Amino acid sequence: MNAMTDKLTERGLLRFITAGSVDDGKSTLIGRLLYDSKGIFADQLAAVSRAKHKRTVGDTIDLSLLTDGLEAEREQGITIDVAYRYFATPRRKFIIADTPGHEQYTRNMVTGASTADAVIILIDVSKVKLREDGGVDLLIQTKRHSTIAHLLQIEHVIVAVNKMDLVNYDQTVFDRIVKAYREFADSLGLADVTAIPLSALAGDNVVEASERMDWYKGPTLIELLESLTVYDEAHDAPFRFPVQLVARHNGHEANDFRGYMGRIESGRVSVGDKLVVQPSNQAATVKEIVTFDGSLPYAVAGQSVTLLLEEYLDISRGDLLASERQPASLLKQVVADVCWMSDEPLDLRRKYWIKHGTRQTAAKVTKVDTLLDVNTQQRLLAEGLRLNDIARVNLTVQQPLAADAYADIRATGAFILIDEVTHQTVAAGMIRLRD
Repeated sequence: MNAMTDKLTERGLLRFITAGSVDDGKSTLIGRLLYDSKGIFADQLAAVSRAKHKRTVGDTIDLSLLTDGLEAEREQGITIDVAYRYFATPRRKFIIADTPGHEQYTRNMVTGASTADAVIILIDVSKVKLREDGGVDLLIQTKRHSTIAHLLQIEHVIVAVNKMDLVNYDQTVFDRIVKAYREFADSLGLADVTAIPLSALAGDNVVEASERMDWYKGPTLIELLESLTVYDEAHDAPFRFPVQLVARHNGHEANDFRGYMGRIESGRVSVGDKLVVQPSNQAATVKEIVTFDGSLPYAVAGQSVTLLLEEYLDISRGDLLASERQPASLLKQVVADVCWMSDEPLDLRRKYWIKHGTRQTAAKVTKVDTLLDVNTQQRLLAEGLRLNDIARVNLTVQQPLAADAYADIRATGAFILIDEVTHQTVAAGMIRLRD
């Protein structure tokens, strides 16, 4: 363990998502994880056993129904919405997000991936094209989801080569697919990539090791998930506290209680710390840190607290309390990567609302810099954005944002754009550069 991780706290909870093309077996894989790890209740199993079997033969239980809960999902045999499931093993707790494979639901995948520590990229061996020259043509959705994982800086990537039973558990097929994926991952810059051959339907290498793939000497999927190291790096970052609410007393007390409520997104704060209120740049000193259970001498990232200050200042929802020594950047011109999530294309003439932390203000996309081709990883010139496009854009905001680069602090480097008429979320963005 290096010097940096010595300071960090390893989390027992792992958040991960499954991603892949349509019918690659994502929901079945999660169902297998839950079923084989005893992560479902008897009544859930009974309900699934009574449900219609769309993707299985005979009396075999359709494990995908453990996550595909919408009626439309069961009718069509596809995943539409993001389904979250919780389970635990003796070694770790997990929260899984099962995301759709259809390209039209890429926005749902972005939503599920935004809080993930790891991603399982499923590759269906029956769908990839094995070329005569020994190469492999990966599906466009495999490349799209890997690109999103890279943009969102998901730390761990697991390549689950699924349905190995359809190729008689052939090691050569697995090796060729993994070689092709690693070449693509290298072009993206994905560093931590682990590949596992498995069959979600048959249960090979999911929880139990497969006797039919004795050539594979690595861990099963659950063993790998249990072993991944996930650290709360946010504890080591500069202090960031978006103000959610200003708390006052009930009006019948003599003392003038004024507290600022919110969640610490990064860093830590102690009584007596010097802070700066952004964007107004007022100086502040922490007088007390209050929680439901009483006052604390200090608090860290992830805790929801009420901060009392020595000074009487004009602070409201949307302001940011930050470290005096390492404040956030104040931006009115923003450069960011965005994923367009709306059926309506971007209109450069229109204004949108930008939601950044607890601040919401008017914003205008002034320029679409480049459009990312997820197949070749080239950035192309473009004039507009349509559903599921990923692009580098320039924005102008009405009120300055106290922000960080997404690569430094996720919480203050991320935002969404909202249609001011329909109030629908039209884009999710990650701040890349400061102007």
